Amino acid sequence: MAAKKVAANQIYIGTSGYSYRDWLGYFYPPGLAAKDMLPYYAREFNFTEVNSSYYALPRPQNLEQMARKVPDGFIFAVKAYRTLTHERGDSLAGDSRQLRQALQPLVDRGQLGAVLLQFPFSFRNNQANREHLIKLKDLLPDVPLVVEFRHNSWVNDAIWDFLQHHDLAYTCVDEPALPGLVGPVVRCTAAVAYVRFHGRNAAKWWQHEEAYERYDYLYTPAELKEWLPGIAYLAGRARQVFVAFNNHYHSQAVTNARMLKDLLAGV
Repeated sequence: MAAKKVAANQIYIGTSGYSYRDWLGYFYPPGLAAKDMLPYYAREFNFTEVNSSYYALPRPQNLEQMARKVPDGFIFAVKAYRTLTHERGDSLAGDSRQLRQALQPLVDRGQLGAVLLQFPFSFRNNQANREHLIKLKDLLPDVPLVVEFRHNSWVNDAIWDFLQHHDLAYTCVDEPALPGLVGPVVRCTAAVAYVRFHGRNAAKWWQHEEAYERYDYLYTPAELKEWLPGIAYLAGRARQVFVAFNNHYHSQAVTNARMLKDLLAGV
């Protein structure tokens, strides 16, 4: 699975997903059909995360169709199916193989940026879980994997060495300053670097009725400026840097992605 090369040291800024009905009237024109959201989104952004692949294994034709809707140079990051990150079972090898097959159209077009392994807070740093990461790399050897941890037991020098040794990219995150979370740690452990902005809604992070409430947050320019040195550090070491905003409620992610693009342009 050999991917086409993309120009060095590029920074891609976008949002975690793009198909949100509550973006109608905020980012998308009222009444825009779901099938037209991705082409509209790609007029402004050159990168997005595919979140639907967490809930159901994608098919090659699905990703092929998505790739045909965007311009050349547009990049996708695909979230790994939940059996790879949240469940353990006999389907791991088969699901990994099916995911690799589904990714092939993006690989052929040079439009696969990474596969995101987003682990839950319960995924702690221990021998069994480190072995699980190695197994995933063995099952997806040619795929650029980025790992997002939620628990701060993973934040130490030994893990940076471990990730680098196994060619696993660390996902830098911005999230509420709550006990146990990893915090805004910046590290580059692979050729791809990754940053995800989840918002700082501490009151709703653990206690919420609807999932979107956790990510209901709008960053200020000053809060985003805090990340400029870290993004510059990553850009100086990685071939590609992907920055995804997950504070998606009412397209706040779009607002902040635009804001960060403007801030970087002014550096």
